[in-house]
Amino acid sequence: MPRSSPSTDSRRGGWRSALADDEGSASLEFIVGGVLLLVPIIYLMLALGTIQGQTLGVEAAARHTARAISTATDAGDAAERAELVLASVASEYGIDAGELDVSWECTDSAGECPTAGATLVVTVRTRAELPFMPPIFGLDQIAAVSVEASAVQKVSRFWGTAP
Repeated sequence: MPRSSPSTDSRRGGWRSALADDEGSASLEFIVGGVLLLVPIIYLMLALGTIQGQTLGVEAAARHTARAISTATDAGDAAERAELVLASVASEYGIDAGELDVSWECTDSAGECPTAGATLVVTVRTRAELPFMPPIFGLDQIAAVSVEASAVQKVSRFWGTAP
């Protein structure tokens, strides 16, 4: 007498008969699984887009501010140009201008900065806040990414001379 296996024995039920009893729950499983996977992926794309936008804005602010300062005629003109450039770049990239931290230094000058012929290094910093973070318990501050960019520019040799 041949032995029956669980896969062919209809009286015992076996695993094949259990698979054959699928009653159409695949669509429900697809919807639940799809939502569970799709929502984090969409949030990740939004977060990375926000960080990338802030990074591009900070980089543009540093580069354009260094250029504006290095081509100015004096310290007053340099400060005025820097403020105008920072305000313009901040509004273009959607950055809060009050949140920008700007500093500059001259690498090869022991005195004032900037001076004629010096190498100017401008650094701009800000924090990119992740989307949809509530201000409850300081989550909006915890879930923020620091973004920094630097730009180097040679100061004009005509610095400090009237045009």
